[in-house]
Amino acid sequence: MAKIKVIETGDGSSSLYNEALNETYHSSHGALTESRYVFVQSGWDAIREAKKEVTILEVGMGTGLNVILMVEQALKYPDVTIKMTTLEPYPLTAGLLQELNYTALLTDELTPYFEQIHSCNWEEEVAILPNFILTKKKETLETFIAPKNRGFDVIFFDAFAPNKQPEVWSVENLEKCFAATIDQGIFVTYCAKGQLRRDLVSVGYDVERYPGPPGKREMLRGWKK
Repeated sequence: MAKIKVIETGDGSSSLYNEALNETYHSSHGALTESRYVFVQSGWDAIREAKKEVTILEVGMGTGLNVILMVEQALKYPDVTIKMTTLEPYPLTAGLLQELNYTALLTDELTPYFEQIHSCNWEEEVAILPNFILTKKKETLETFIAPKNRGFDVIFFDAFAPNKQPEVWSVENLEKCFAATIDQGIFVTYCAKGQLRRDLVSVGYDVERYPGPPGKREMLRGWKK
């Protein structure tokens, strides 16, 4: 595994720095701020009002920040069931996870859930809450096979940047995401590269440039209309 160290971002929340890729796991302007804006506000909030059950696929679990923020949403909206599948081929060590400060910045009630997210079994559906079902899969998007009987309402595409891991952002992977997205579903990512926008359009998404989080002018959302 590449050498990884904990860093502090602009809003005081932790992220990680991968020395081999010369890349951080989150925006240096604020990990917590970025995740809340890009994935919760711009993804989950965009579709939750019309749903009693929301299915989410996350590409890049990393620190588990997006997962714990969705647990927070499940507590906030107990009448909505969230079923989240998250992909992570290289799970973090317990030592690194213990150095992250997310639980100090979030409400106290989330602390045990953050620990459970990382300690629960891989490759199994686990009820973190009655209305939050998590499935962690230790694999890449390239090897992931989406369930044939259930698509995803939202795809959180949170992989390392295209110039660091171009294979993850391939047209083949984007085609797989489009096929796994239900009608009226949404693909959301922090990235706003022109090539990515063109590739998302080419696989079938209706793409919009959307105002980005602090420190970033734009991000992308793709709708399956």
